[in-house]
Amino acid sequence: MSGETGSRIVVTGATGNVGTSVVRLLSEDPAVGSVLGLARRVPDWSPAKTEWAAVDLATEQADLTKWFSGAAAVVHLAWAFQPTHDPATTWRTNVLGSLRVFEAVAAAGVPALVHASSVGAYSPGPKDRAVTESWPTHGWPDAAYCREKAYLERSLDIFERDHPGVRVVRMRPAFLFKRQAASEQRRIFGGKYLPGPLARPDLLPFLPDIPGLRMQALHTDDAANAYRLAVRSPDARGPFNLAADPPVDAELLGELVGTPRRVRLPRSAARSAIAAAWGLRLLPASPHLFDAVLRLPLLDCTRARAELGWRPERTAPEVLAEFLRGFREGAGGPTRPLRGRRVG
Repeated sequence: MSGETGSRIVVTGATGNVGTSVVRLLSEDPAVGSVLGLARRVPDWSPAKTEWAAVDLATEQADLTKWFSGAAAVVHLAWAFQPTHDPATTWRTNVLGSLRVFEAVAAAGVPALVHASSVGAYSPGPKDRAVTESWPTHGWPDAAYCREKAYLERSLDIFERDHPGVRVVRMRPAFLFKRQAASEQRRIFGGKYLPGPLARPDLLPFLPDIPGLRMQALHTDDAANAYRLAVRSPDARGPFNLAADPPVDAELLGELVGTPRRVRLPRSAARSAIAAAWGLRLLPASPHLFDAVLRLPLLDCTRARAELGWRPERTAPEVLAEFLRGFREGAGGPTRPLRGRRVG
């Protein structure tokens, strides 16, 4: 797509955290003629120029080619985080479903594929400096999320070799947050019964300071703008790191929640607590993902800035402050995955 009007863009996983932001920004772009959102459940939400279709990528019967036919680009965002206790299920949706998307892009003759990779695809890396897109993408093998993201990086290597006429973009964002996704992310990572008011500063006598817990955050809308720019830029291809400054650590979190006192907590103690809760099915987030977060590198976003003209509009503290407000309030969005609910 080179900016001409009338272009049709297809978005998979269009009702989730990233999908709703991507659909909205594309629908507001005058160079986009129409948007087709694919999701397991069609929402009542209806932005301008947007149509919907119910499609489950986990089923072999999903005829993606007919939906992709005539599209200027496919933005592939569909992803299942749960159930972490059954990685075969997430593999069917995330890996096999993605492979069906790639095959249908080629079969339908779509000229551009913008794929949602992740910081989770990267191999363990440094926490004191940022790495470029050349850092290895072998993931953290114990975590299903990282394993699946890394596998799809290899699959796209083969896809690009076999289909050189398709412009492939791989977005590798940091952790994505927005107010409307607060309830969804609470359910995914903390469980549906985790009370939002627990994020109140007066209930936190101290903040755990875990070695290696230094990561990056990004507002989902800022990530979505990078996707929009990638769709619009005919020369954009390859991987792009996406993150906001500054990196998030215990000191920054303490300032955000008003809890200046930090207590050093060994990795082993934190992991044991998470593993016990996960083993008892009290916590959806697995200890394997915790292991990965402690080892993920920081991202250098120079390439996205130079080649896409991308700049995040919000700093990491602003992103997290908005998310924490949404968490306490049970905020939600206009689709089934983003439904809000206040607990506690």
